Amino acid sequence: MHIITRKRLFEFARTHPEARPSLQHWFAIESKTDYASFAGLRITFPSAHQVAQFTVFNIGDNKFRLIAAIHYNRKKVYIRHVLTHAEYDQGTWRT
Repeated sequence: MHIITRKRLFEFARTHPEARPSLQHWFAIESKTDYASFAGLRITFPSAHQVAQFTVFNIGDNKFRLIAAIHYNRKKVYIRHVLTHAEYDQGTWRT
């Protein structure tokens, strides 16, 4: 999968350095794997879930959330947000 944009991972890791190893792990797996569907993605990331048009990944033992729009037919992952669990729960990312 082609990940757009990695910059959001770097920016989040700069303010939350404890998330860096987990984000790097997610990136390494996601960038080397092609998924045909959400069902295929769930084999690798069983805690991922869909919220509207987004896929939400639990990162760092459920401390962080990575929200992405995934276009399986084009093999592209658009990172929309990387948030703490508390920021995610506020729900402002949905707008």
